[in-house]
Amino acid sequence: MRLWFAAIAALSMVLGCSASVEAQAVAAGRGPGPHVMAGGGLSIFQSDYGQRQLGGLTLWGDANISHRWGIEGEARWLRFHNDPNGSNQSTYLAGPRFNFMTRSVRPYAKGLVGIGHFKFPFGYANGNYFVAAPGGGVEWYHKRFAVKVVDVEYQMWPQFSYGAIHPYGISTGITFRLWRGKSMMSEE
Repeated sequence: MRLWFAAIAALSMVLGCSASVEAQAVAAGRGPGPHVMAGGGLSIFQSDYGQRQLGGLTLWGDANISHRWGIEGEARWLRFHNDPNGSNQSTYLAGPRFNFMTRSVRPYAKGLVGIGHFKFPFGYANGNYFVAAPGGGVEWYHKRFAVKVVDVEYQMWPQFSYGAIHPYGISTGITFRLWRGKSMMSEE
């Protein structure tokens, strides 16, 4: 319940930001500066519990401190292609993100940590576990949105009830810019 409250509060703060309008292009040698983006898409993961593939929805947000560094948060609900016995999993993760380029095609790397929720087959039990998830991907940027071409993630659930599991998968979707601050000097 507290997690939902925190997610709603964070979304409200992000949506409350006013968009800045600038009439000139960013000067050479400067990055796009701080900006906030949010979006969503589809995911497919190998669950590593019963060797099932699970599909689902993912929402993410990025608060970029500079054109290279930012913080990413994501919530993923893997409910499609359920195990016929009813198991599914959800994750709520956040952590640093590094962008390798500032042009229209941007590869990135991320290191997220958070909570994973697992619903066991036949409704026998539910569990919450620590999750660490390194990953990366490629985004294609346009003026006010970005297409997440591919996002790859390898999750580690070291304290899972029946031994560590390592789900992995990909996501794709679209992200919209909600706010952009003034540009600043690049951090080469």
